[in-house]
Amino acid sequence: MYKHILLAADGSENAVRAAKEAIKIASLSKETLVEVIYIADFDKAKTDILHATSTETLPIERRKKIKNVEQVLFDANVNYKVTILHGIPGPEIIKYANEKGVDLVVIGSRGLNGLQEMVIGSVSHKVMKRVNCPALIVK
Repeated sequence: MYKHILLAADGSENAVRAAKEAIKIASLSKETLVEVIYIADFDKAKTDILHATSTETLPIERRKKIKNVEQVLFDANVNYKVTILHGIPGPEIIKYANEKGVDLVVIGSRGLNGLQEMVIGSVSHKVMKRVNCPALIVK
């Protein structure tokens, strides 16, 4: 069974749905760890820094963004931890998943239409194609 599930989260409703699917899988084994990974996007980091009251509160503000995902995991009594990284979401998730040798990646789909996905791509599909483990995209 899966011992280490990587749940990519951004605090959206899609991320909450992905968390609920990760919980279903993690509930099959008490030893399973769900690691929530939040990527502080370089493109949005400047705005985060400008709006933070201090550099000490910045990590707290970033963690608040995924509080809804964390609450779902807590309520389900699932073994989890949160990791916050900096970079471009797709490549950072792929790099982290491959370096840590996770057993499964779970990620929500943003629901782009065909044209949007063709032009800008989707994080979930980039992750799906490049991780070295099974991946689950939750719609």
